[in-house]
Parts: sequence; structure tokens; C-alpha cells
Amino acid sequence: MTLTQAQNLIGRACEKATADFKRPICVAVCDASGFLIAFARMDGAPIRSIEISRRKAFTAVRMGVPTDAFLARIQKENLQASYFGDDMLPLPGGNPLKDASGAIVGAIGISGLAAHEDQVISEAMVALVR
Repeated sequence: MTLTQAQNLIGRACEKATADFKRPICVAVCDASGFLIAFARMDGAPIRSIEISRRKAFTAVRMGVPTDAFLARIQKENLQASYFGDDMLPLPGGNPLKDASGAIVGAIGISGLAAHEDQVISEAMVALVR
């Protein structure tokens, strides 16, 4: 995941939030290790969403699954997210990003909308990377 790719994803995610939901978001893109590459907070996006978006991206890349799947797992198995490590956040809106071969190259985290809306935007961004 390059900086240019990350910035492109951020731009597209912000465009989708505006077009589909007409509300601002925060977007974080991290590398395959979970370290932040790029971040944006649209004007008017909630301040709490800054850290939430980063943690969603981190969780998606470290778990290797979308954060909505992580949430389903911890609910099904009656586990705490912290069991998997610090900074894990089981809220929909995070997705790992994979290259054409299926290797995880990073992750995206969206926050600022309803959880299912955050997830819709992150899933749309996954489709752009493949």
C-alpha cells in the first residue's frame, strides 16, 4: 500500500460518504502491519471518529477480517476484544485490503456514520483495491 494509493482511497471514501449519506466521516488507511499511512477527517466529522477509524483499520489488518466479522466472532464466542490484544475495536467499518493474489496489503477504517454505513463504505473501498 503506497501513500498515493492510500490517499486515493481516502478521497473515494469521502466522495462516497458525501454522495450516499450526505454526512462527513473520518478515514484511516494503514499498512499490512497496522501502522497508519494516511488519514483524513472531513469538515464536521465527529472528533471521536478520529481514533475510532484508526483502530478499525488496525483491527481489520491484525485480525485479517472485516471488523463486522470480528464483532460477530466475539459475540458468538463470548470473548472480549482485548483478548486479542490492545487497540482492537469490534465495530463495523474496518476492512483488510488485499492485492490481486489475496495478500493483505493494508486496511481501511471508516467512522462517523452509523456502523452499518461505515461498513458499506469500507467494503466499497475494498473493491477498488482488487
